[in-house]
Amino acid sequence: MRLRHAGGETVHLGYCTNVHPAEDLAGILGQLDTYAVPVREALGSDLLGLGLWLAAPVAAELAADPALRRRLRTELDARGLEVVTLNGFPYAAFQAPVVKQDVYHPDWTTEQRLTYTLDLARVLADLLPDDAARGSISTLPLAWRQPWDTGRADAARRRLDQLATGLATVQRDTGREVRIAFEPEPGCVVESTAQAAALLSGMDTERLGVCLDLAHLACAWEEPAEALQRLRAAGLPVVKVQVSAAVEAADPEGGAEALRRWVEPRFLHQTRGAGCAGLADPADPAYAADDLDEALDQELPGPWRVHYHVPLHAPPEEPLGSTLPVLRAALRALFEGPTAGCDHLDVETYTWGVLPAARRPGTDAELAAGIAAELAFARDELVGLGLTTERSVSMGVTR
Repeated sequence: MRLRHAGGETVHLGYCTNVHPAEDLAGILGQLDTYAVPVREALGSDLLGLGLWLAAPVAAELAADPALRRRLRTELDARGLEVVTLNGFPYAAFQAPVVKQDVYHPDWTTEQRLTYTLDLARVLADLLPDDAARGSISTLPLAWRQPWDTGRADAARRRLDQLATGLATVQRDTGREVRIAFEPEPGCVVESTAQAAALLSGMDTERLGVCLDLAHLACAWEEPAEALQRLRAAGLPVVKVQVSAAVEAADPEGGAEALRRWVEPRFLHQTRGAGCAGLADPADPAYAADDLDEALDQELPGPWRVHYHVPLHAPPEEPLGSTLPVLRAALRALFEGPTAGCDHLDVETYTWGVLPAARRPGTDAELAAGIAAELAFARDELVGLGLTTERSVSMGVTR
């Protein structure tokens, strides 16, 4: 889906396919028909953007075979789908029964992470629509915070230098620009925009920047306009935005029973109390826990925000809520100015399959309908900020 900012820039909006488990080309093509095409049709749009997730083995296969890349591009075009961004954060097995901290490995101290990301860049260069200005790939913010020392920091910096060199080679060979976006996330070496400014400044910002996940921003208790100004002051471009919302509990003690229904075994749900705001270490155990069950056992001081992506159009029932106010404030800060603050937006609710049972889609059709409703919600928020839809569309889904 494409929108036009008042400043003239095209803004691409899509949904991230890491919600689906397929990790080979046949499975990926199957999920296009099962989910992406029904989502596009539900929206009444002739074009739908995908933030495609490619696990490392299929990324390597595609990177090595131009014919396979052409096939994937043809299959996307035939279905009215386009790809300007990839999610390169999970390496593999992101919808396994238990993921937890595995998602942070291999990290940016390793050759595997560098190779995977450059494979993705080669693939994306051939998937980009002819009229797209550039492509983007989101990735983890260096590593999980422990262990981390000077040696690992130096190793990661060397990888980032190699990454920038590799991206320059991809652009020279293909004529297409691909940028990498490091995504601050609770519990990682880079959790907040303050840590991004401190630890990522000095890298090649022509090719490397930040992916701003709005649920993560909320969990760090950051104020969006201030966070964006902090990144600008550090010279770090916002390459990509993940339009997401987290669980909020104004009164964790009173909402403990409701919160326990959100405890589940697949993903980490890092929990942050408001007292973490502005701390040099937002993961300070006085205000932070690495998972929701731990936070409940520790009885952290509230209010809480929980790294649990919730459907944008369907926040949790009281006494819980979501961080939609942060999402709206961030979109205003990005798009109310004379130029668009970012041109690649992804709705990234990868948690549909682990939502509390009463909220979980029971069929493929229900999941597709939920994704369509989220995209419609995000589109309407952007239209409310003055963006206009591109191409001939008949929006069939409303909030």
